[in-house]
Amino acid sequence: MLAGAGLLWMGWTGFNGGDPYTVSTDASLAVLNTHVCTATSLLTWLILDYIFFGKPSVVGATQGMITGLVCITPAAGVVQGWAAILMGMMSGSIPWYTMMVLHKKVWFLKQVDDTMAVFHTHAVAGSLGGILTGVFAVPKFNRLFYMVTDWQHYIGLFYGFHDGRTTAGFRQLGVQLLGILFVVFVHATMTSIICLLISLVVPLRLSEEALQTGDDAIHGEEAYALWGDGERYESKHNSVYEENARPPSTKGDDDCFKTFWGNLISRPRV
Repeated sequence: MLAGAGLLWMGWTGFNGGDPYTVSTDASLAVLNTHVCTATSLLTWLILDYIFFGKPSVVGATQGMITGLVCITPAAGVVQGWAAILMGMMSGSIPWYTMMVLHKKVWFLKQVDDTMAVFHTHAVAGSLGGILTGVFAVPKFNRLFYMVTDWQHYIGLFYGFHDGRTTAGFRQLGVQLLGILFVVFVHATMTSIICLLISLVVPLRLSEEALQTGDDAIHGEEAYALWGDGERYESKHNSVYEENARPPSTKGDDDCFKTFWGNLISRPRV
């Protein structure tokens, strides 16, 4: 998992840093903000895990890393370092709350099959990043990134209040919100069509018995609990052997074991 997370982080560096399609100051800023926001988000997630669950986890660190990468992506080249830190703190806490608290309380979320918590790490974190971009975007950085003459109109709400151009700031924030709604609409429409087509070939859900056991356990690949619940269900799928069908140890195996340890203990020291 950590190897995959490291490769993802490294690849995302090129993903954000390559957005300007050239080696420039803005590309360097995008790379720096990506690392700052992601590291802050990861640490925030681990701190919350430690405060509320008593210990951090590798899964939590990976989730915090992903939310940081997703959140900073729309803003990587157009915000300052302090804004990237704030975005990291929020991307490590707000998706944590929706995943660890709201997901177990909101009826609608409990009906969604989301084993990998993609809704929280991508939908929540991505929407958060889009909104915060409309708040912290620096006009001069927008000029470097977009190379347009009317760059003064692209201004975050924070700088709109600072420079006395609140109308332009609210306009940019509105553009960000409309963009989020457009993505949600396209995603929901296309995903529904794809799922309907797939349902004509194979079922979209496992049986209730299989869901209780877990699809990973059915394949003998149960490794960890994503939600920190730690529930383990007894079933015939939990073991490669059936009940009362484990191969007994033989006398020859016991003799070999005793001989090995006897020779190891009695071996003279040099």
